[in-house]
Amino acid sequence: MPRILLIEPDRRLGETYTQALTADGHQVVTVPGAQAAITAADAARPDIVIIELQLVEHSGIEFLYEFRSYIDWQTIPVIIHSQVPPAEFSDSRQLLETELGVHTYLYKPRTSLRQLLAQVQALTPVTT
Repeated sequence: MPRILLIEPDRRLGETYTQALTADGHQVVTVPGAQAAITAADAARPDIVIIELQLVEHSGIEFLYEFRSYIDWQTIPVIIHSQVPPAEFSDSRQLLETELGVHTYLYKPRTSLRQLLAQVQALTPVTT
């Protein structure tokens, strides 16, 4: 069962995404912030990370820098699913993709739950 670390500060959205991802066959650990995400990643060993950039104690970008500093986590695919418009990162696109390992940037107001699930499926490791 693929493991997903969902970093979502909005409790209701976190519950909605967790229910949908679980129904789609994923094991989901949901946390509200960056510090809890580091602890959860260490315990859960996720296959995929989904992150909102607007977090309370640290930004999602700060989390990604710390996350990528650990050798074991450098190849885990990351989906940004955020209220922050992607245009704010148009000059930093290469940084997001190459240095921080962001596979997909989804803008929440324009992304359906079905689209989020499709992106997760595309990144889900094939198990035999």
